[in-house]
Amino acid sequence: MARLIAFYLPQYHPIPENDTWWGKGFTEWTNVAKAKPLFRGHYQPHIPADLGFYDLRVPETRAAQAEMAREYGIEAFCYYHYWFAGRRLLERPFNEVLASGEPDFPFCLCWANQSWTGIWHGAPNRILVEQTYPGFDDYSSHFQELLKAFTDRRYVTVDGKPLFLIFRPKEIPDPMRVIGFWREMAVKAGLKGLYLVGVTEEPDWIPQQLGFDAYVISRHPSIPWITRRTPIKWMIKQYQVKTGKPAIFSYEKDFADLQPIKIAHGDNYPCLLPNWDNTPRSKSNGLVLHDSTPEAFRKHVKKALEISRDKPDERKLVFIKSWNEWAEGNHLEPDLKFGRAYLEILRNEISNEFITRKWQSEDRFSEI
Repeated sequence: MARLIAFYLPQYHPIPENDTWWGKGFTEWTNVAKAKPLFRGHYQPHIPADLGFYDLRVPETRAAQAEMAREYGIEAFCYYHYWFAGRRLLERPFNEVLASGEPDFPFCLCWANQSWTGIWHGAPNRILVEQTYPGFDDYSSHFQELLKAFTDRRYVTVDGKPLFLIFRPKEIPDPMRVIGFWREMAVKAGLKGLYLVGVTEEPDWIPQQLGFDAYVISRHPSIPWITRRTPIKWMIKQYQVKTGKPAIFSYEKDFADLQPIKIAHGDNYPCLLPNWDNTPRSKSNGLVLHDSTPEAFRKHVKKALEISRDKPDERKLVFIKSWNEWAEGNHLEPDLKFGRAYLEILRNEISNEFITRKWQSEDRFSEI
């Protein structure tokens, strides 16, 4: 069976920094609720259904999310983890999950190692928090913080090793040395090691060259897109300035460019993209995958499952971006328009894949 892991944004609660930057009580819901259609047929706003406009400081909300994810075949959440030279942000929801032992649902972490800027609000040169790499004392402190999660019984492993993702692997100075340092610390801490996955948009990236075990190809529509048909960054910006509209692409027509890719070399994992529309954050500076539907998503899921089919069971990883990035229009959580339809597609295709594999196994046995 495929191991579905959904990226999870722990942002939905006020923090002092966001109060200062964007106004008292700001969360992603602030942008989601005030979003408006920017062109004919534009689906906005996305209004949450079953879980409502939740607050992640509430344990019952986190439990409901986990229950829903489990019901539809998702194995784990991959929480975005923010570390800025010893300073953590948006850490409260995950810290409470870790300390309380609830919900009893698997998880892993992805270090979202990028500076926070005002880019989505039309101020790309405004640095809110800068991502820096001050040296090995900081890497040691960072690992000790991560170790609290790595040793939790719920933490996802691959071949017995904690699964840890890094969002921008190439931005780490001397990554081979840093990764080797962390691997040594893991063994000294009594772990079997680490299973390290880089997140990249480069389909020909070789993870071992930077010390990683594998990579996930994120078809993240932040520009540039690695496709043969999509305009590069400056062309899209020219369009946005000229028309005053976001860049608009068709989920259905540009589907070939969204498809997970099977690469011959190295371990690589597909990343499903159910939908995308970041205009709630960035308005006319945004990018829209127009007319995403559950049935169009079904083709995406089928391809990802096909790619994972021949991998060893431990490595049948399929990532999903995302569980709850609502201000990017990028969520599996139910909204008022589609309800649980995207989740139903996932569950149905996983079930179909299981039945197909069972039949194939029985056919091989009958031939012996």
